[in-house]
Amino acid sequence: MIVRQASPEEAHVLWNIRNLAIRHGCQNAYPPDVLAAWTPDRMPASFPAMIRVNPFFVIDGPDGMPVAMGSLDLAANSVEAIFTLPDFAGQGMAGLIIDTIKAEALQRGYRRLTLESTPNAVSFYQQHGFRPLGESLYPSKLAGCALRCMAMEIDL
Repeated sequence: MIVRQASPEEAHVLWNIRNLAIRHGCQNAYPPDVLAAWTPDRMPASFPAMIRVNPFFVIDGPDGMPVAMGSLDLAANSVEAIFTLPDFAGQGMAGLIIDTIKAEALQRGYRRLTLESTPNAVSFYQQHGFRPLGESLYPSKLAGCALRCMAMEIDL
């Protein structure tokens, strides 16, 4: 498995990975109406620009198309999220991406990273060195509400 940097031209594919991963992984954490609002099929016009500005990392599947992704939010010094297509979950791709994000952050001089984890992903991030700081409410414009999350951080 090779981690590579994504290009803005892959935005639609990455948006689809995001949505499918959220719909699958968070189905027991949030009500169906919240999930539907949070994962619209129509990609926001701002998403390709986010890929241009922030390092997005992907792993390609056997067909050469991305199946896992994650990004570093440079302005917030945070992990935006790690997403894996449900059919590829549990194969170690998310771990490789989080390690790549941590290495990128170190290279940029960051000493700490934060993130807001959905309830289903807290143990994954803990396995990768993040410590929980407490429950938080993440304001999601897409979902139209604040999502219950766990604030986490790691010293690099």
